[in-house]
Amino acid sequence: MKNTFLSIIAIVFFDLSAQKTIGSIEILNPKMEQLISKNSKIEVLAEGFGWSEGPVWVPELEGVLFSDVPNNKAYLWTEKKGLTLFLSPSGMTGHAPHNQSAGSNGLGIDKQGNLILCQHGDRSVARLTDWAFKKPKYEVLVDHYNGLWLNSPNDLVFDSEGSIYFTDPPYGLKQQDRDSLKELNFNGVFKWSPREGIKLLNKNMTRPNGIIFSLDEKTAYVANSDGNNEIIMAFDNKNGQFANARVFFDGNELSKTREGHFDGLKVHSSGIIFATGPGGVLLLDSFGRHLGTIMPGKRTANCGFDKDENYLYITSSDVLARVKLK
Repeated sequence: MKNTFLSIIAIVFFDLSAQKTIGSIEILNPKMEQLISKNSKIEVLAEGFGWSEGPVWVPELEGVLFSDVPNNKAYLWTEKKGLTLFLSPSGMTGHAPHNQSAGSNGLGIDKQGNLILCQHGDRSVARLTDWAFKKPKYEVLVDHYNGLWLNSPNDLVFDSEGSIYFTDPPYGLKQQDRDSLKELNFNGVFKWSPREGIKLLNKNMTRPNGIIFSLDEKTAYVANSDGNNEIIMAFDNKNGQFANARVFFDGNELSKTREGHFDGLKVHSSGIIFATGPGGVLLLDSFGRHLGTIMPGKRTANCGFDKDENYLYITSSDVLARVKLK
């Protein structure tokens, strides 16, 4: 992967405007101000995307990678070079039956430094093995469960042993649950490892989306991106099995007055959870208390920290933005 990253050349530059800001910061609990000031600005770094998603910081590149899902591309943003096209195609290569344009979504960097992608169009979780302009190469890690195609893997997280936990809603299929290409009769949460293969952890959520672990990995959190049931679920994680399902945060009342669904999740080194959802990025403590919201003023898909947690990078509708953290 190192050689792949180092072979990057600048392809597309967007006109950056460090002065452009959007939205506002909502403080509901003084605990939030330990991480972010009420006077912090939401900077727009790049814009013009179909639907930006899945930001992940890559220390080797000193930048953030993220997906433009409907345009089947992934971009890299760095402080020095701004925005460059990184992958095209990013997640729809003709590997799987599909019926709409849908590239990569959630991205992650494994312990070996490889880029792992949730690929909507290819209905797989894959590893980037080589990069060249318009000719990236992927190794499919998993694309079936019990002989049936996955729906459209959406987001992922790694445990300390390197196993991949991922969600599989039907967003990559044109008619979603009613689509004729859908082979599974549920939308699942899965675990995959080279040694054990794929295991189903939960099939009772209507739209499983973002997924993270608590810092001690004893609790897993999964966002339900469903306008009819806007919640974040918590599970006890016992040796890679999920148990004791319960609602960690109920956002149904919030969703009545604020735009957006629960989507990506990240956990800060303080234990605070950053959850994209109704209104923007909600900050939640370990008890599920809502501390406040970073509000870009548009639907927000996902977020991620840089290496030292100096910034939170946000993919919000058609933009990549960031907020300075304390």
